[in-house]
Amino acid sequence: MPAPLPVILDGDPGLDDAIAWLLAFASPQELNVLALTTVHGNVGLDRTTRNAGVTLALAGADVPVYAGADRPLLRPLATAAEFHGESGLPAAGLPEPSRGPEAEHAVNFIAQAVRARPGEVTLVATGPLTNVALAFRLAPDLPALVREVVWMGGSTGEGNRTPAAEFNAFADPHAAQIVLTSGAPVRMFGLNVTMQAVATPERVERLRGLGNRAGRISAELLTFYAGIYRERYGLSGGALHDPLAVAAAIRPELCRMQPMNVQVETHEGLNFGRTVCDLYGVTGKPANVQVAVGVDHEAFFGLLLERVGRLG
Repeated sequence: MPAPLPVILDGDPGLDDAIAWLLAFASPQELNVLALTTVHGNVGLDRTTRNAGVTLALAGADVPVYAGADRPLLRPLATAAEFHGESGLPAAGLPEPSRGPEAEHAVNFIAQAVRARPGEVTLVATGPLTNVALAFRLAPDLPALVREVVWMGGSTGEGNRTPAAEFNAFADPHAAQIVLTSGAPVRMFGLNVTMQAVATPERVERLRGLGNRAGRISAELLTFYAGIYRERYGLSGGALHDPLAVAAAIRPELCRMQPMNVQVETHEGLNFGRTVCDLYGVTGKPANVQVAVGVDHEAFFGLLLERVGRLG
């Protein structure tokens, strides 16, 4: 069996980030989590960082937490509290954080960790890409040294923050453009696939029925935003956006990928924050991103259920 893949989990927990990170910690044969790095996004940085400590306690894990960027590179801060609640983790009976953040900034840690293991470290980013973009600017050698960036963000088509833009791309489009065009290997998991990975009522009950704390809290978190997904998108439950990206780091075969040229719209207007995916190669520009275009959602949920069931 190959050695576990060294990963840094960079995100903005947020309820689906927390579930994604539980999946990562429950998969030690596949993933060696080096650290959690937090960023602004679903809620403010103080809350995403606290929620990282809560997630560690839920997982029974102990890795360092590094707080990162508290705002986008250029645009004003945007959050998604309407989906994630004011705290970011709207569930009862959550444990206290098992540890607080390290003194070092997340961006410095990312640069040092990638340089220490050239070609080995995967950055699994489930929030705005501000930390990763800053690391790539601070250390221009990093795009050639990172094994891969796995990002939940963007879409080949529709948006959810605006008609054109997915939230993680909209929250810092300038950072997304830097990372996607950096030359680093990037796999992108956007709304076109994550909206197929739905936490239906039956799936939520299966999580609750695991009988452990991680399953109960995951079910409660997913129930919190099920209503808005039914009302706004006509889905039977909330989408498992971030867990799909982590699952694809564990089992790449879960998603069908297509190489294409992707640019991010950074000019204000109707398409601000849109990931412009050249699905048919009409521009003739070389592919810079592997974009997910299909997902085996049953196999994905089976993996999530089995792994969350391993936790306390």
